[in-house]
Amino acid sequence: MEYPLLTAALICVSLLAAAFALLLVRQRRVTVNTGRRGEQLLAELRARDEENRHLLHRRLPAIVEAQTNQAVTVPGPLRAVNGEDPHRELLVVISELTGQTRRDAAESAAATLRAMMRTVQNLAGEQQVLISAMEEQHDNPDVLDGLLGLDHANSQLGRRAQATAVLCGSWPGLQRSAATLTDVVRGATSRIRDYARVQIPVSSDTAVVSQAVEPVVLAVAELMDNAARHSQPGAPVQVTFQQAHNGLAIVIDDAGVGMTVEAVQRAGWLLEGHGGQDIAALGVPPRIGFAVIGVLSQRYGFRVSVDMRSPFGGVRAVLFLPSELLTRAAVPAPVPQEVPSLAAPASPAAITPSPAPHVRVPAPEPQPAEPAEELGTTAHGLPRRRRRAPVSGAATTTLSVQLPPSAAPEGTEPPVNNSPVATATAWQRGTRQGRASSTDDERDFQ
Repeated sequence: MEYPLLTAALICVSLLAAAFALLLVRQRRVTVNTGRRGEQLLAELRARDEENRHLLHRRLPAIVEAQTNQAVTVPGPLRAVNGEDPHRELLVVISELTGQTRRDAAESAAATLRAMMRTVQNLAGEQQVLISAMEEQHDNPDVLDGLLGLDHANSQLGRRAQATAVLCGSWPGLQRSAATLTDVVRGATSRIRDYARVQIPVSSDTAVVSQAVEPVVLAVAELMDNAARHSQPGAPVQVTFQQAHNGLAIVIDDAGVGMTVEAVQRAGWLLEGHGGQDIAALGVPPRIGFAVIGVLSQRYGFRVSVDMRSPFGGVRAVLFLPSELLTRAAVPAPVPQEVPSLAAPASPAAITPSPAPHVRVPAPEPQPAEPAEELGTTAHGLPRRRRRAPVSGAATTTLSVQLPPSAAPEGTEPPVNNSPVATATAWQRGTRQGRASSTDDERDFQ
């Protein structure tokens, strides 16, 4: 009996030992798996924390910056989950909210600046009227020189206010008739500080259509002002015209310091019309030159580029006008002038042997003469008559009359006075005549 009991006990002990061993192995496996799972969870937690820090410090600022500067690239996630960005929906919502907030702020700032610039433009216009009135009243050279300086400074003030208003969504504010390219460049030159350094090209018979004159003048003025500000004080700013098969280009070359690759890319982005979306992104103080040109080019259809190097080592700016914005300048019809009456010299000695000017006197059309009035008879019995109409000629007569230097025929132009006062007075008179034609339109648009 003892042997079977011992055998049964041994079997039970063996079974218990085997079960215990199995339990130990299973517990070991569970412990190992639990440790591995814990390590995985810990690594995943660290990765999530790192992803969140990457989102907070890198991705969100890049998204906000990319809304004002498309050159900024938004970085992706550090680790994709199933091939997707784990924060994609969050970034979309944040991008939409920040974009809407920025647009609302930009619109509010633009409306405020637009109203302020309208007031400044009105004040500048009133000041221009006062300056013009004072220029008409004073003939003293010193006073006139000071008034011309005030006039030039007021023109620069008006240009800055006009550019800011255009950037904020307003219109240029002036409606002009078609003007030649030379007049466009001259008008732009008169609105910058260093106007004396600009080399204006020869006259051109190609003109800009009326609706694009003021925008092109403002764009050229901004380009020339930028060229003059970023070059040496004595360096010239050269302006030339380049004909193309589908338009014409105004080329502005300076001898400045040039532009870096990043500056050229930034300028190209602004010249495409992206600068008017957010004025706050233009710096402090805002540099609005390229942004204003971009807004005007998008509205009126011309193109501007500054990605070429000038032959003088600076920057070459090219404003291309398509054929739709160009026309031919109207040639004014010749105004007939009356031929001055030429009196005979008092004596033959007054006639000089110098070559005589030829004056062509057009003969009037032949007309029937009216009957003469009889006034009695002469001592020889001939009737006296008074002719009622001048004798009509049949052809143009050429008179060669030699006049002494001291005796000019009546009605001829006096010699040109090239004194500084006379030049300033003539410039003043021409300026007043040009402004008088656009004063009413300017007030309507302001």
